[in-house]
Amino acid sequence: MTEIRAELGDITRQEVDAVVNAANNAMRGGGGVDGAIHRAGGPAILQDCIARFPHGLATGDAGWTTAGDLPARWVIHTVGPNYAAGQRDRGLLTSCYRRSLKVADELGARSVAFPLISAGVYGWPRQDAAAAAIETIAAARTGVAEVRLVAFSEDAFADIEAELLRAMF
Repeated sequence: MTEIRAELGDITRQEVDAVVNAANNAMRGGGGVDGAIHRAGGPAILQDCIARFPHGLATGDAGWTTAGDLPARWVIHTVGPNYAAGQRDRGLLTSCYRRSLKVADELGARSVAFPLISAGVYGWPRQDAAAAAIETIAAARTGVAEVRLVAFSEDAFADIEAELLRAMF
């Protein structure tokens, strides 16, 4: 069974096998978590994105690149739905977690750090984003032993912790 825990901090500093990037469809870097990962990991991540994803990635899908200068071995990029732009299919959001865990399994990753996908600039309601993450990860058949849901703010951390308590019955 996968251990899921909340972590307050900077996802780019997580010492895990893989860090998940909430990317955009173009896979060329961006703002928020995406920009932070590209800045901290250096140009090797972008070079790998260009080579591996010349046409980008579809919403709900995931793929991997090197982690460059990050302490992780890999970055798993996933494209969340843009709630603010009308992409409100929760199935696309949960697909991001399922596909990311499948990629992690293909890589042999045992520890993975996720942000709350789509809960930043894409505007997905944070409590539902936390619930979707926890429900999907808990139900996944995966070899990943440890998942950290990394929150950059105290409010997001509190939402993740509240959903973890709710999920424990």
